[in-house]
Amino acid sequence: MTVLDTPTKAGSEPAAPGERRRSTTRLLTAGLLLALLALVPVAASMGAYPVPVTDVLASVQHRIGLGGTGLDRVAESVLWNVRFPRIVLALLVGASLGCAGALMQGVFGNPLAEPGVIGVSSGAAVGAVGAIAFGLTFLGNWTVTLFAFVSGLATALLVYTMSRSGGRTEVVTLILTGIAVNAFGGALIGLFLFFADTAAVNQITFWQLGSLSAATWPKVLAVLPCAAVGLAVAPLYSRRLDLLALGERPARHLGVDVERLRIVLVLVIALLTAAAVSVSGIISFVGLVVPHLLRMAAGPGHRFLVPASALLGALVLLAADLTARTVAAPAELPLGVLTALLGSPFFFWLLRRTRRRQGGWA
Repeated sequence: MTVLDTPTKAGSEPAAPGERRRSTTRLLTAGLLLALLALVPVAASMGAYPVPVTDVLASVQHRIGLGGTGLDRVAESVLWNVRFPRIVLALLVGASLGCAGALMQGVFGNPLAEPGVIGVSSGAAVGAVGAIAFGLTFLGNWTVTLFAFVSGLATALLVYTMSRSGGRTEVVTLILTGIAVNAFGGALIGLFLFFADTAAVNQITFWQLGSLSAATWPKVLAVLPCAAVGLAVAPLYSRRLDLLALGERPARHLGVDVERLRIVLVLVIALLTAAAVSVSGIISFVGLVVPHLLRMAAGPGHRFLVPASALLGALVLLAADLTARTVAAPAELPLGVLTALLGSPFFFWLLRRTRRRQGGWA
């Protein structure tokens, strides 16, 4: 008897593809939330001054008035002045980069698009480094974020304009524009370093490698509004991104104002990228890898992909930061170096797979 001849039980017909996909997305969402809830207390407990997970939970319960017990002064200070600001910042930066990557791939209709690959991160870094190098502080903690946003926005608009031709986005032009923007951004950063004093040079050099070691609650508050606005607005455009994936002409026939959609989402991408870069430096490949992992697991629908990329981005960056500060303790690996080491092989594989599917670039 072949498989096709096998009788099926009444009422046990295979689930429709749509139902299977909804079930997969629900399971993935629940898994991501549970993993985040489990990793946060573990990350808070590990470090140069270990604090048991049970003490972490007791301290949190005590602070929010749900029982528990307070810890000694040193443990409380380590948790609430060092570890928790860093954890919250890792969640915000990771969620911003993951969400920005999903939006950028949807807007450009290109699987290789990512804020770091096409130069938006470098553009935001130019503004942030300029503010640090020249000691600009007229808006307090917001100064670096503002400069990063303006330069990141200008870069995103430049890349968008340069890669458009004949009403569509060219893959090769997109990548080459990213290479040129990254090179120009690197040159400007080098120029700022030339004019900066020794203290600023040291700060910029360490900042460029990507790190969350300087996390404080004021820095969290400086990033929180930009990240929150971007993360709240992005899912509202998921359905229009699904329609845009059908092609620009079909999307227009279905009522999507394509140019307006692209401009709004470029603004959102610049906001999210600037929020991340201004406090953590350049952390590459999170925005590239995270959406692809989710797309392979649950399909290309943006109603799941956009919010789930934020969740998985937060989880990945929190795990990467925990690894960076514990694997070589008491030293600390640069976070951007670690994500690049892990993300680069994935990018090579993705580049070869895309090239094979398209039969070459030319």
